[in-house]
Parts: sequence; structure tokens; C-alpha cells
Amino acid sequence: MCSKVLKNLNTDDEYFTPKKLWEDIEEYLPTDGNTIVYEAFYGDGMSGQYLSELGCTVIQGPTLDFFDDDSLLPKDKYDIIISNIPFSTKKEVLEKLAHLDKPFIIIMPASTMFTQYLRDIFDNKLQMIIPNSRMHFQKDGVVLKRTSFDCAYFCYKMDLPKDVIWL
Repeated sequence: MCSKVLKNLNTDDEYFTPKKLWEDIEEYLPTDGNTIVYEAFYGDGMSGQYLSELGCTVIQGPTLDFFDDDSLLPKDKYDIIISNIPFSTKKEVLEKLAHLDKPFIIIMPASTMFTQYLRDIFDNKLQMIIPNSRMHFQKDGVVLKRTSFDCAYFCYKMDLPKDVIWL
């Protein structure tokens, strides 16, 4: 089962999250054992594994489709979404996240904060964690240090101590 949105992913979406990116925000991750994290974009499966290694209780899988999951994974089965989303579908992902109204931490290009659709969808309800250096992603298990744009962690309903946190 794969939604029309996911079928149309760009090949540039095939870059995955190195463990370091989750380690950088470890203090903000829900590691209490009671909070269920949905890693909504399975990719190579390593992102969810890294979150688990950091103490999160994670639900993920290659058969789960974020856009069609309501019957496979009802929203009462998880507490928060943590993911590096496919950048080519970020508007659709944001619309779905707003519909779900669940807490989240997602990685997106920092330039997204200047889009009208982000303002329309979340209307000043987001918090951000700004990394101390440019994020780099991995492909085929290798971290490629050639990312040409900046990314940040966009957060919703996370009750962070400040609206903008600089790492």
C-alpha cells in the first residue's frame, strides 16, 4: 500500500538521517519509555533504529504509509512523530501533520520557515532547534558532506524551554 504522494517521491529524497543528527538533540527526545515515537518515513530503517538506540520507543516499518496510515496505525497508537521527511513532499507532510495535531520533531530545509504555506498551516505554533553546523545526510550508509543548504529541526507541541534553541 503506497499513497500517490509517496509514489511521486523525488530521487533526491533518498538521503537518510545519520545517528549524529538525532544525538545532537538527544536531550529533547522522549526517552522516558512511555512515549511512543512514530518514525513516519522509514527510508533505510536506520533512523528509527538510531532513535531506539538513544532510548526512544519507536514504531516504524516499510509497509506503513504516513499518508494512508489511519487504518494501519491509528493516531492513538503513538504519541509523537520524529522524522527526516522527504523534502519534495514537505507541504503535503505539513498539511497531514496539522491534521493529525500530534507533537512532532521533523528535519526540513531551514528556508521552509519563509514559505507562506508554513505560516498558513501552523500560524506561529512552531518551535525550532537550530543545529550548530550544517546537517549532512547519508546515502548507502555513508555520510555525504556535500549538503548545499541548511536544515533545522521544526517542532510542534514539544513544550521546549524556548521557541528557538541554538545548539
